[in-house]
Parts: sequence; C-alpha cells; structure tokens
Amino acid sequence: MKEFRYTIKDAVGIHARPAGLLVKEAKKFESKITVSRDSKTAEATKLMALMGLAVKCGQEVCVQVTGPDEEQACEAMKKFFEENL
Repeated sequence: MKEFRYTIKDAVGIHARPAGLLVKEAKKFESKITVSRDSKTAEATKLMALMGLAVKCGQEVCVQVTGPDEEQACEAMKKFFEENL
C-alpha cells in the first residue's frame, strides 16, 4: 500500500470539475484508490462519493493506493493533486 497526504490549494476545494477529472485519472489504474478526510473515505472512481467528502481549501486529505500498479498510480495521483487541486 502507498499513501500520501495533500493539503488542498484550490480555492473552491474538491468540486465537480476537478472531481470528474480525478475519477477519470483513477480509472486508468487497476489499483484501488481512496481519498479520506477526517473519518470519511471515498473511492476515487466514484464522483458523488468524492464530492460528498466536502473538502474545502486548506483541508488535508489522505490518498491511499493498493494494488498491482500502486507505484505508478500513486505517482500519477500525486501529480494530479499538485496540478489540479
């Protein structure tokens, strides 16, 4: 399992547009990717679950990646978060 933490810098947080792009990116990998904030967790391939986390600017999320391509998936997720959120 790979894991990293990221503090959201987007002024609106994880809203519809970046959440949709995140889902698309996560679906490229076999590994299971989850995003957590406080005690809530959502699979990165489920748009409404991601938006249900209600992550705002300045809040920290934890991204966990488990599976056969976790190394590549984790790197891709880090890059995605840095470029889009």
